[in-house]
Amino acid sequence: MQSPIQAYLDNLHARLASVQDGELANYIPELSKADPSWFSISLVTMDGMVYSTGDSEQRFTIQSISKPFVFATALADRGVDFVTAKVGVEPSGDAFNSISLNPKTGAPLNPMINAGAIAAASLVAGDSPNVQWQRILGSLSAFVGRDLDMDEDVYRSESDTGFRNRAIAWMLKNFGIIDGDPMASLENYFRQCSLLVDCRDLAFMAATLANGGMHPITGRRALPAEHVERVLSVMATCGMYDFAGSWLYEVGMPAKSGVGGGIIAVLPGRFGIGIFSPRLDPKGNSVRGIEVCRHLSKDFGLHVFNRAGEPGMALGRIYTAAQAPSKRQPSPEMRSYLHDHAHRIKYLCLHGYLAVDGVEYVIRRMIEMAVDSTCFILDMHQVDGISESAARLLNDVRLRFARDNIAVVFSRIHGRSVIKHFLSTTSPKTDRGYLSFEDNDLAAEWCENRLLGDSVPTIEGPVGLADCVMLKGLPPELLAQVEQVATVRQFAQGEAILTAGQSADGRVFFIDKGYVSILVPLQDGAHQRIASLGPGMSFGEMVLLGQTARSATVVADCKVECWVLAADDIDRLARDAPLLRITLLQNISRDMAEKLKRATHWIAALA
Repeated sequence: MQSPIQAYLDNLHARLASVQDGELANYIPELSKADPSWFSISLVTMDGMVYSTGDSEQRFTIQSISKPFVFATALADRGVDFVTAKVGVEPSGDAFNSISLNPKTGAPLNPMINAGAIAAASLVAGDSPNVQWQRILGSLSAFVGRDLDMDEDVYRSESDTGFRNRAIAWMLKNFGIIDGDPMASLENYFRQCSLLVDCRDLAFMAATLANGGMHPITGRRALPAEHVERVLSVMATCGMYDFAGSWLYEVGMPAKSGVGGGIIAVLPGRFGIGIFSPRLDPKGNSVRGIEVCRHLSKDFGLHVFNRAGEPGMALGRIYTAAQAPSKRQPSPEMRSYLHDHAHRIKYLCLHGYLAVDGVEYVIRRMIEMAVDSTCFILDMHQVDGISESAARLLNDVRLRFARDNIAVVFSRIHGRSVIKHFLSTTSPKTDRGYLSFEDNDLAAEWCENRLLGDSVPTIEGPVGLADCVMLKGLPPELLAQVEQVATVRQFAQGEAILTAGQSADGRVFFIDKGYVSILVPLQDGAHQRIASLGPGMSFGEMVLLGQTARSATVVADCKVECWVLAADDIDRLARDAPLLRITLLQNISRDMAEKLKRATHWIAALA
């Protein structure tokens, strides 16, 4: 099944592909040869999952997107104090090729403009320009996760036409910012801008920054963690040049653009995003790229100042209905079938505040398990909240699974109207499949019924007292005496047959037709179903062991008919026939042992 994240990116790409605004960069002749229709979007998660659409394998030159990574390399090689003495971190508010220098020191205002980037290229480790170039190449390759190549034609075109940059380099030399030959550092700057990448490479570079400097796939540290926040801070305030303020306000992600048509955006701890489309606006930013980021930020709630958490923390325990079946008492045929097939019902316990990245992780795990699943129960008990975009993704994946005949249901949302509101209102108007259960047991039984289908016949009743579990083993003549003193009671659907806390009136109930739920009230006003009983089962029998108050509420799930025995009648019969009491107590003990065994399975599944 296609991920909803992938479907979203495909749809977004299709919608924005028609945008024809902007022009190709022409001040570097080679860049004007790009196909203006090229367009791709890539997104990489913190565990290395890649979502890509469009021309994701089309290579282009990285251009100014190299700047934050070379600045990062200089920080790692020379330290903060040395680098910031040569290159500032203040927004310039000017175009990328502006000559923005501190009037007192001559230092470039920040490393994202050309002056600062040329200075940063001169600051990386190496006792010669060639060694410095190898360091730059190796560092950027580590961020990408593979060895990079350089486009010689673009490099030569940049070098042959870079007169303004040559003037900047000599000014930096004049102020003592660059030591040695400034033209050698400038050539390294031209080379770094001419490195070939594709859209996925950009997303991996962004994801490595988002991952604290560690590449999500290779596990190689590309940048010491203490420098990541410095690099992201400069990207946030200076990465989009004289559009940086509006960008941070509208989109809210540290980013960097390049005149080759690329943009990277970083959501720390969550995503790395790369976009490639060579049509540029007057500020030198990709027109489609900016629109992509605007949509992603709005639709997925990716603004850096939004609430966020570790994506993997959204998903806790995963277990199956084979480990934790519903608490109904199944027939032998049902028990056998569920023993073989209940593993196809999966519980997923969700945690914390659910944002898009956390839900993306949950969905990915569901897709991995889908081949062996018929139902997913999303336990929302530990969920603090959910964003509207995350709820939309959950509903999207639920509908996609439904087309593959896999059900996705929710449980334990009790008392959190905001979560329920988002999950229900983001569901399409034509959808009638949204299901939310009060507790996991109700959800599990619904899923079991769906799994059973027509494979195992259900008991409709009547079954008679002879088939009741608590009376198994009674000789026929003694069973006949019990039938003579029993009365028949009928209960409507939803009727409370017994209520927790009420005085025990000495009645024991044997179900002839229908099903009942045994409910224990919780402090928050919700309830927990501890059992579901059907024909042949009994309830209220604890009065025979001296119970004076009902410990649970029993509710008729449908129209129910019961045989009812008074404890006094049982005592009277047992005085003349002790085998009756012995048989009842043996069966009660056997039933309690079975319930304890099932409870142990539940505890093991949840541990």
